[in-house]
Amino acid sequence: MPTPVVLGALAVLLAGPLPWVLSRWSGLRRTPVAAMVLWQSTALAAVLAAFGAGLSLVTERLWEDPAGPGDVVVAALAGAVTVVVLGRLLLSGHRTGTSLRRARRVHRERVDLVARVDGGVSVLEHDVPVAYCVPGMSGSRIVVSRSTLTRLGPAELDAVLEHERSHLRARHDLVLEAFTVLHLAFPRWVASAAARREVEVLVEVLADRAACRTGDRRALVSALVTLAGSTAPIGSLGSAGSSLAARVEVLRDSRAHPWQAGSVSVLAAAILALPTLLVVLPWLSGLA
Repeated sequence: MPTPVVLGALAVLLAGPLPWVLSRWSGLRRTPVAAMVLWQSTALAAVLAAFGAGLSLVTERLWEDPAGPGDVVVAALAGAVTVVVLGRLLLSGHRTGTSLRRARRVHRERVDLVARVDGGVSVLEHDVPVAYCVPGMSGSRIVVSRSTLTRLGPAELDAVLEHERSHLRARHDLVLEAFTVLHLAFPRWVASAAARREVEVLVEVLADRAACRTGDRRALVSALVTLAGSTAPIGSLGSAGSSLAARVEVLRDSRAHPWQAGSVSVLAAAILALPTLLVVLPWLSGLA
């Protein structure tokens, strides 16, 4: 089977069906670092396969000796499709990044107007318990409500604040933004929203793990239950976050899973290597 066809089919598989299958593997969350690498490898491999399909078709047609008019037309169409894919990625990245940064800037300005600062944390006079962070290159904010301070104990509050600090340190907002860009760039009949949803859960699990390394696991679970149902503004990351039940289940499992982590990491490397080899090897053989 020609390489462009294989790469095209691989791009579709990695953009839709495979993420759907992986999202059903709930046990993957027990090794969140390896799971995140797997999701990132899958997304990057989908992009490489999509570009590789067009570029390999161009070179395959133009390297034929002699290249006829039909080959030139096919190569031109393949090149145009590749440019469209690149354009959609760039446009999606621009729109998503601009929208998120504007929303965060506006929200930071509003928080600074109405909140009091206590120990580097912005405190809102609000009766609903909320806790979230607003990332930003020019200054991030950790925001809690007065109700959060009164309803959480010291250990619970420390765990929640460490959860938010972990989000900011690891720049989980950039991870989520990248998956949003990819989801919007691919056509709806190809793209799967499962990847974006699962990565949302994983960044919360990673932040939970970071909070547990310096605090009490049970205190964090208790705090999350108290904050359940609260929502965070667009562009921010909240402690109550995605799939609270799934996160609590992961928190209850304190065992290490080295075999799963290793296997998932190998799978991630294999998925990323596959489109790379399919693109590079035919070119190298053509040059030989």
